[in-house]
Amino acid sequence: MSIELGHFALVLAFALALVQMTVPIVGAQLKNDTLMRVGEPAALTNFMLVALSFMALTSAYIQSDFSVLNVWENSHSAKPLLYKITGTWGNHEGSMLLWVLILVFFGALVAVFGRNLPLSLRANVLGVQGAISCAFIIFILATSNPFARLDPAPMEGRDLNPILQDIGLAVHPPLLYLGYVGFSVAFSFAIAALIEGRLDAAWARWVRPWTLAAWMFLTGGIAMGSYWAYYELGWGGFWFWDPVENASLLPWLGGTALLHSALVMEKRSALKIWTVLLAILTFSLSLLGTFLVRSGVLTSVHAFATDPARGVFILCILILFIGGSLALFAWRAATLTPGGLFQPVSREGALVLNNLILTTATATVLIGTLYPLLVEAVTGDKISVGPPFFNLTFGPLILPLLLIVPFGPLLAWKRGDLWAVSQRLFWAFGSALAIALLVVLMIDRASVLAALGIGLGVWLVLGALTDLVVKSGLGKAAPSVAFSRFRGLPRSVFGTALAHAGIGLTTIGIISVTTLETEQIAAMQPGETVEMQGYNLRFDSLRPFTGPNYTEDQATFILTRVTGKPLGEVVSSKRLYTARQMPTTEAGIRTLGLSQLYVSLGDQTPNGKIVVRIWWKPMVTLIWLGALVMMIGGTVSLLDRRLRIGAPMPRRKPAAEGRAA
Repeated sequence: MSIELGHFALVLAFALALVQMTVPIVGAQLKNDTLMRVGEPAALTNFMLVALSFMALTSAYIQSDFSVLNVWENSHSAKPLLYKITGTWGNHEGSMLLWVLILVFFGALVAVFGRNLPLSLRANVLGVQGAISCAFIIFILATSNPFARLDPAPMEGRDLNPILQDIGLAVHPPLLYLGYVGFSVAFSFAIAALIEGRLDAAWARWVRPWTLAAWMFLTGGIAMGSYWAYYELGWGGFWFWDPVENASLLPWLGGTALLHSALVMEKRSALKIWTVLLAILTFSLSLLGTFLVRSGVLTSVHAFATDPARGVFILCILILFIGGSLALFAWRAATLTPGGLFQPVSREGALVLNNLILTTATATVLIGTLYPLLVEAVTGDKISVGPPFFNLTFGPLILPLLLIVPFGPLLAWKRGDLWAVSQRLFWAFGSALAIALLVVLMIDRASVLAALGIGLGVWLVLGALTDLVVKSGLGKAAPSVAFSRFRGLPRSVFGTALAHAGIGLTTIGIISVTTLETEQIAAMQPGETVEMQGYNLRFDSLRPFTGPNYTEDQATFILTRVTGKPLGEVVSSKRLYTARQMPTTEAGIRTLGLSQLYVSLGDQTPNGKIVVRIWWKPMVTLIWLGALVMMIGGTVSLLDRRLRIGAPMPRRKPAAEGRAA
């Protein structure tokens, strides 16, 4: 496929985005149905044009067309096909094109599935989506053109960054962008509501599915990125409070608050102003994350170190959309009514407290991430804000939030009975306390934090189970009746329980590996054995291996229990990618139940031995299993019919009804 065709399609997409941005909004202001309906075909055609553009770039990567500058800089003919494809978005220009592709994809989804929306609201939403598309397409064309040619064409490429040549790159960025960009729909709905001055429970019902889908994808993207860094970088950590990691956490926290706020607005017509503001702020945090990754102001293994001029362009986009939306909000806020009233002890009250804590935690992470940049910009001094700051500020905020999570779903709307809910949760609390005591007595008497953290995670899991038990009437009604009620519960109830249980599982995993992890460093040669946590790890052999575009020294270890029972091999290696002459460490990981043994090779010592770092990581897999359960919960909630219907379908005409009769 011609690369020029892809470039031309992107130029056409920009022109069409201009039409989508202006015509439907003008039509909504003029009450002109014809102009308002332009948004739908414009959004669909825009998606097809950007998809064509992306396919052209992907084709150039597959064919190793090194006459394309972007392909030459990020590919190699010896690279496996999978990594040729994923290399399309393993760089700044290609990843921005994927970003825009997902953006126009969401616009097309609004056009297809939003046909039961009021015409003016749909026109305004698609118009705002068109404006965002327009801004980022012109950014690509002006500063980040992935279709630039080289003349003469080189015979070979420079290869992709070796740490990006991994299956994680095939999953992590697309999921992350589906989350980042998915919040643009909630943002567009918020701006459309402010333009129209219409904000009601139906609006919240339209917003919730889009927000939930974005939250679900962002959860998966963060989890996949965490696991990729865990096994690929060889450091043995799942989260480093890296500024770019924080950039993905910020919209996740905001999106979580938005989900709960939209629920209150839909059910009780309350928190209207708060919900609109959260929709604006959540997507603003997504844009901020895009700026941090692509402006060149951060140094990170996750960041694209690019020309700062691109950062200035994105900063202008930030000012335009964030500043413009907040100005519109300030102008319209006085005309919006706050909504229904409720008692502090109620489900609404619990969700408000949840949102207050989440937004405070978001502000804490934001300050810790941006403060070093501000200090450097003002004084020229370089400082770092690392894990100690975030652990001491973020942790104490999240702890009370996790404690109150099981109460929320069990409280009644408008006015709740805290004592009655506490009685229902008594067995969950007792079980969590018993688990915490067992951790202290049987695992680690010195680690009170481990006991409390694991107990807290169990409290969340059992609290979610209690919600299902109480709502199905298990233990109070006959088993057949309780089972019938259980089957009849709305899917969103199951989705909420799964999401809360997933948070509990992730909490158990984080606390366990943080407090109970053990590490051993040994200089070893073949034949030597080390013992750790009831296992023996014997260094069996070290041999060279040649891959498609790399060479490596591959170390094989034999893992057995101290009793002698064999458990198989663990393979770890030091790899050198020949094109870039860049070394990487490929960790050897063996999963044992919910825990893992993690082996990483270091340098060779003067006496010919190899430095081997070995970690025992208890319950570490629960970190990502919990995220998977959260995603499943989001999927189950999306299958709830009430979330998939934003407004009643138009009634059939009387004549049609008569014929049907």
